[in-house]
Formats: sequence, structure tokens, C-alpha cells
Amino acid sequence: MTTANAKSGFLDGQFLIAMPTMGDKRFERTVIYLCAHSEQGAMGIVINKLAPEISFRDLLSQLEIGEPITYEAEKEVEQIRVHRGGPVETGRGFVLHSCDFFLEDATLPISDEVCLTATLDVLRAIAEGHGPAEALLALGYAGWAPGQLETEIQSNGWLNSPADKQILFDAEMETKYDRALSKIGVAEGRLSSLSGHA
Repeated sequence: MTTANAKSGFLDGQFLIAMPTMGDKRFERTVIYLCAHSEQGAMGIVINKLAPEISFRDLLSQLEIGEPITYEAEKEVEQIRVHRGGPVETGRGFVLHSCDFFLEDATLPISDEVCLTATLDVLRAIAEGHGPAEALLALGYAGWAPGQLETEIQSNGWLNSPADKQILFDAEMETKYDRALSKIGVAEGRLSSLSGHA
């Protein structure tokens, strides 16, 4: 799937990294995992911004899913932090996760390593101790109309790079931006000095 997308020019399954010149404060220093990209537009999840006002346990309680039922599930619930996935549909939850978990008619495979599920069933599975081995929970997403993302990339708003599963799922929020840049051999200081130059 990834090869076909690369050949077609679509970027699903890749990281979008905000340039230092990004004018939209909502996306300053963000790394976005692009879940879908086609002629119809694009959709992605910000992976390096937390929503500190709510915990995963709070969310389970609000959705009346219930408490974790095993010690292992309890540890998993404590580890998952809620992210700000983007400014669109901020009340809706999205879970990026490893491909060891799949729900028929609900899970979207994005790459060989990452899937997306946006139903309560994945949250319930995590609370019950049989969810995915790796998961990132986000409220909201980032969306682009047809041609909008391409225009923003051409205007030096974004860089793209191959996704890295460790950067995607680990808890080191403060370093995700710099690590994503380093994946393509770029340092932020160097980018700042080059911005606006052809």
C-alpha cells in the first residue's frame, strides 16, 4: 500500500512536519500522522500535543465504558494519554494503533504497521485488556479540502517524511518534533535560517 501511495504522490502513512514559518498557531511545531490523502482531500492526527485537561480514565468514565478489569488493563489505561488530534470534531475520539488489533467494518489499515479505529469498541477493548499492543488516543483531527494540503506544502508550510512507529507511539512528547525532523536529516535551526529562500 505504501509503495502505491508513494508512486501516486499521496502521502497517507507519512508524517507531516510543520515548518517554523507555520502561520497557524494551532499547528506550530506539530507532527501529524497522515491517515488519508487523496484527490478528495486529506485527514491526519497530531501526535505531539496532549490534551492535559482530560485523562483516558476520565474519558472511559464519561463514555460509561467502565473501569479496567485486570491488572494489565489498569496499567495500559494509566499509560495512555489523550492527545489533541486537531481542530476538527474535537469531541470525537480516534485511536491510531498497531495492526495486532482489527475490528471488521471499523478499523482502517493505513500501513503495514498502523491502523486507525474511531469507534468505542477499541476503547472498551483497551479497558478490558485485549486492545492493541500500541495505541495513541486523540480527540479531533486535522483536515484539508481537495488540493489544500498540496498548496500548503508548496507554500513551505509542511515537510513530509516516512513515518516512524517509535516516534508515533512513544511518550516523549517534547522530542517528537525534533526527532521527526532528524529522520530527514534536518535540524530546526537550519530550517529557520532557510525559510523563505528558494
